[in-house]
Amino acid sequence: MTLRSKITKFSVAILSTVTLGSTILTTAANADEIYTVKSGDTLSGIEYSLNKDTNYSKLAKANKISNVNLIYVGQKLLIKSDGEIKAATKKEVATVPATQKTASTTTTTGSSSTTSSSSSAKAWIANKESGGSYTARNGQYVGKYQLSASYLNGDYSAANQEKVANSYVSSRYGSWTAAKAFWVANGWY
Repeated sequence: MTLRSKITKFSVAILSTVTLGSTILTTAANADEIYTVKSGDTLSGIEYSLNKDTNYSKLAKANKISNVNLIYVGQKLLIKSDGEIKAATKKEVATVPATQKTASTTTTTGSSSTTSSSSSAKAWIANKESGGSYTARNGQYVGKYQLSASYLNGDYSAANQEKVANSYVSSRYGSWTAAKAFWVANGWY
């Protein structure tokens, strides 16, 4: 399942708005999407997943993100279907009924497509990092996923590498798919 299919699409008769902290963002109906930041997401990873482009400057600027390396789990990003993101004007906000000034998101994932996508991304990263070898070494980096030796605590077994890699990716990126998007954008994960 692609990131775009996981993003909640919403439709309101005339105008949709969402509150991000003290900033209200707005867009035309039927064309907009709200993306909720998950653990491990990066602006470049989100941009790449949506538009196959890593130029996330519009995304950061429109959401008034001054430190592009710092986004928060649960943060809402408004993304227009054409990729344009803009802050609402006071006039636009005033025309929207109070009941429509916030939008909630729900994400549904099919476990089989998520598992398949995750497994594919995991295999892709392992191939890029070590050619899939549990015995690969590159300085302080060890094994199939080229984890820092300090993460593995001296246990370089395949089972421990898998366990530690899953834990690392889960805590840093939220999913193997997000880790792959980051790798594609940055050349590492």
